[in-house]
Amino acid sequence: MITLINDARVLAVPVRPSREPLVRLTDLGLRAPAGPGGLVRLGVAERLVRADRALPAGLHLLVVEGYRTIDAQRAIIDDYRASLVPLHPDAGAAELDDLVSRFVAPADAAPHVAGAAVDCTVVDDDGRPLWMGTAIDDTPEQSGGRCFTASPDIDDVARDNRALMASVLEPVGMVNYETEWWHWSHGDRYWACRTGATAARYAAVGA
Repeated sequence: MITLINDARVLAVPVRPSREPLVRLTDLGLRAPAGPGGLVRLGVAERLVRADRALPAGLHLLVVEGYRTIDAQRAIIDDYRASLVPLHPDAGAAELDDLVSRFVAPADAAPHVAGAAVDCTVVDDDGRPLWMGTAIDDTPEQSGGRCFTASPDIDDVARDNRALMASVLEPVGMVNYETEWWHWSHGDRYWACRTGATAARYAAVGA
C-alpha cells in the first residue's frame, strides 16, 4: 500500500534541522536548471553526483527541479486542488487532501521546500530523455495512473528505465515517492518514515 506524504505517520516525524547549505547542482557537474530549481541541500547533491556516476556510459541524470519556494508549493497545491473539485464533486476535505497528496505534498512536509527532493530523469549524451512511460509532472488524471512508479500499465521499456534510475538512486540513500516515478528525496519527513530514521534532517528553507 502506498504511503502518501500527508499520512499522519509522515507528518508526525520530528525534524532535527541540519544547517547544510543549498548548493548549485551545475557547479558539481550535474545537468540541472540554472535558477532556484537547480539548488538542493549539500547532502542531497553529493548523493546525486554518486548516482550520476553510477549510470552506464553515455547516460546522465537530469534534474528538472530541486528546491521550490513555499509560495510556489502552495500555488501548485491550490491549482491542483481546484482542478480536482469538479472531477470529484462528492469528495470531502479529507479525501481531497489525499487526492492532492498523490501529486503535490502539503507545504508543511514538502521535500522540495526543504531542498531535500528532486524531480529527475535519465538522458543520453545529447540530452534526449529515456522513455519512462509518462512525461515528468503528468498528473494521475493526465496519465491514467501511469505516473505511479510501479504502474502495471507501462511498457517494458519504461519499466526497465525506471528500474535503471532506481538502481543508482536507491543505493545512495534516495527514496522514491511511489505516485511519481520522477520524485526522489533524502533527509525529509517522507524519507524518514520510509527508512525508519528517527527524525528528518531538513526543514523548509528559512524555517
